[in-house]
Amino acid sequence: MDRRAMLLGGATGVLGAGAYLVWNGRGGLRFQTEAPLTPFTAANAQEVTDLPDVAEMSKGNPDSGVTLIEYASFTCPHCRTFHTNVLPELERDYIEPGLINFIYREVYFDRYGLWAGMVARCGGPLRYFGIVDLIYAQQSEWTQGSPAEIADNLKRIGRTAGLSNEELDACMTDAAMAQAMIANYEAQMEIHEIPGTPALVLNDELHGNMNYTELSGLLDAAIEAAG
Repeated sequence: MDRRAMLLGGATGVLGAGAYLVWNGRGGLRFQTEAPLTPFTAANAQEVTDLPDVAEMSKGNPDSGVTLIEYASFTCPHCRTFHTNVLPELERDYIEPGLINFIYREVYFDRYGLWAGMVARCGGPLRYFGIVDLIYAQQSEWTQGSPAEIADNLKRIGRTAGLSNEELDACMTDAAMAQAMIANYEAQMEIHEIPGTPALVLNDELHGNMNYTELSGLLDAAIEAAG
C-alpha cells in the first residue's frame, strides 16, 4: 500500500456520516456512500497539476530574518506536549513581539491526522490556529473510537470553533483538497526529511524535539546573527 492509499484509509477513509474516500490506485480519488457515487476520473476531477492551493499557515513577522518551521502531526502525543508546554512561551517571547516568522506544517503519518488538518483548514487562515489549539487540547478524546466516531469527534471540534455542519461536511468531503494536502506534504518531505515529530527547522537547519530553554537559546543566537 502506498503512502496516499494509507493516508486515505485504503478503501474506508471515513470523512462524514456514511461517506468514504476511496483511493482507486491509479492516481484517482472517489467518494463512496451507501449509494455509490461516480468515481473521480480525468474527465470529471481535477488533475494533480490542477489542485487547489494549500495555504502556508504562519504567524509572527514574515519579514523577520529568522524563520522557525514546526513539522507536527495532530495525532502525535509528543506534538501535543510541545504545543502545550513550549509553544505558549514561544508565542509570548518571540512570535507575538514579531521577532520571528513561525510556520506550522502538517505531517500526515495516518489518515486521522489528515482529517484533522482538513477540519483545521475549514475555518480559513484566521481560525486555523484556534482550531489547532482545540485539536491538540482534545487529542486524547477525539482520536478514540471507530473511523466514523473519530470523524464525528473532529466535526464536534469544528462546531465548537463556530463552523456549521454544512461547512464541515463540505470541507471533509473535498477530494481535491485532500489530494492537494497530501501532495503538499509529500513535496515538503522532499525538502526536509523529517524522521519524526515534532521537528523544527530554524533557518533551514533541521532540529529534533527540544524544550523551551534549548529552543530559546537557538532562537536568540539566530536573531543576533540576523542582525
